Amino acid sequence: MKRLLALFSFGACVALTTAADFEAPVRLSVDGKFIRVESPGYACPCLYDIDGDGKKDLIVGQFNKGKMMVYKGNGKGGFASGSWIQADGKVAEVPGVW
Repeated sequence: MKRLLALFSFGACVALTTAADFEAPVRLSVDGKFIRVESPGYACPCLYDIDGDGKKDLIVGQFNKGKMMVYKGNGKGGFASGSWIQADGKVAEVPGVW
C-alpha cells in the first residue's frame, strides 16, 4: 500500500509540473559588436556585481584554459568592453577536469 501511495504521489507531482516560460533569446553586444566566446564555445555566463558598484556585470567563463571575461554593467542593461579577470598581473586560469 505504501509503495502504491508513493507511486501515485510521484505521478501527481509530475502531472502538475509544466515547462518553464522563457523570453526569446537575445544576442548581447558591446559597442555594436556581438559578445563572442572562444572556441569551442562552451561558455558559462552569469550576472553578478563583481565590483560592488550596484550594477550587474556579465561574467563569461571560457572552456579554453578556464579563463573568465568580465563585461562591466552600465546600469541601463548594457555592458562595457570586456576584460579578462587577472591575478598577479596575468590572465587568471581555472583548470578544468578534462
